[in-house]
Amino acid sequence: MASKKVILATGASSGMGKDAALQLIKEGHTVYGAARRAEKMQDLVEAGGHALQMDLTDEGQIVAGVKQVVAEQDRIDVLINNAGYAVYGAIEDVPIEDARRQFEVNIFGLARITQEVLPHMRAQGSGKIINISSMGGKVYTPLGAWYHATKHALEGWSDCLRLELEPFNIDVVVIQPGIITTEFGDVMVQPMVDRSAGGPYEKMAQAVARATRDSYENGGSSPASVITALISKAIASPNPRTRYVAGKFAKPMLFLRRWLSDRMFDRVIMSQVK
Repeated sequence: MASKKVILATGASSGMGKDAALQLIKEGHTVYGAARRAEKMQDLVEAGGHALQMDLTDEGQIVAGVKQVVAEQDRIDVLINNAGYAVYGAIEDVPIEDARRQFEVNIFGLARITQEVLPHMRAQGSGKIINISSMGGKVYTPLGAWYHATKHALEGWSDCLRLELEPFNIDVVVIQPGIITTEFGDVMVQPMVDRSAGGPYEKMAQAVARATRDSYENGGSSPASVITALISKAIASPNPRTRYVAGKFAKPMLFLRRWLSDRMFDRVIMSQVK
């Protein structure tokens, strides 16, 4: 096993974040889970980890959380930027304030906590930033413009960060999950359906909702453990890859996007939402 690390993971109250936090605790690491719903992380505490109340749209909570980890452990070896969610709906239908909050959580909150952690990693001469992106950071789907925009932004942001941090022995790793068994689909579908009701995009929203439910429920989405395995692998590796991909549809979708023209890929995507 890799040497014991001090790890801070956001979005640790459910899904991939919680699964990863619990496994990393089992592996002997010191793990701080951070989430808005601190009460949902009691199992992390019982397993030997730590829980931090942290809303990534709250500057004060971000700063206080990082300070607490450093005060108690004197270092942070790994930051797992996992917190995020999806706003789906037609660009015409999604209020700009909802779109703005999507960026606040998925990009600006992620960036702010990274800014707080980096001085400590530079001072200790090592560290890993693991950003949980999505296959949606390279592909696209109808009614997903704001979500895909944040994940496409995260991909480019991570590449730039990797170049900046290379001289300081800090790795930047991007993980691109496919369809994973989490609350993600539930959070995404109903607001999209509600926004489109009675409007010009209602038929498309209903089709996207059906396809999403089929993918997550009937089609057998991948367990969060497949992403946890990649996180664990990246942490243990002295020379991790820049990107890891796992989960239902992820590899074939990224392959198709790479080799098909835009129009051909459009047809493939739209054939799934009729």
